[in-house]
Amino acid sequence: MEIKWTKVSNGEIDFYEDLINYFFDDDDLHFRAIIANKENLDHKKHNSTHDEWYYKMYFSMLKTILDPRDKYNIYLDIKDTRGEEKREKLRDVLSHSMYDFSQNIINKVQPIRSYESSIIQLTDLLIGAVSYVNRGLTTSEAKIKLVNLIQKKSGYTLQQSTLYRESKMNLFYWTGKDDI
Repeated sequence: MEIKWTKVSNGEIDFYEDLINYFFDDDDLHFRAIIANKENLDHKKHNSTHDEWYYKMYFSMLKTILDPRDKYNIYLDIKDTRGEEKREKLRDVLSHSMYDFSQNIINKVQPIRSYESSIIQLTDLLIGAVSYVNRGLTTSEAKIKLVNLIQKKSGYTLQQSTLYRESKMNLFYWTGKDDI
């Protein structure tokens, strides 16, 4: 069974609650997300496109959690079929921001389909919950239960930035006022 936020239902709630509990109980699993209100975007003002902004957000999200003493393989859920150049640019920019000009720290940035990775699927579930609460949705009893469980386990509302060094459930609320 593929784990997806869109598949959360009352009939599967126990399974999805177990996944959330597993995430919070496993010390090796961490989550970071950027919450962005797309209504605040002004691509023309910044001489950018939505696609470029998307990869800038990836950079902003990843740069703060990378440690120069470690090595990374970064897997992105496939966004489009033309992203190879942008993924390589993301790798270059991340590496250069860490003064890793030989690219020894960031081994690769690779797109994968979500059904190929249980971690990407778990991430989809967490992103779905964060998006759901930030969009003010309340249409699904099962999804509300999962949001409440995540809020309880994390100690956060999921609607604002967490502490910068929060390791388990790290959220950055991007207002659009930043020059990114």
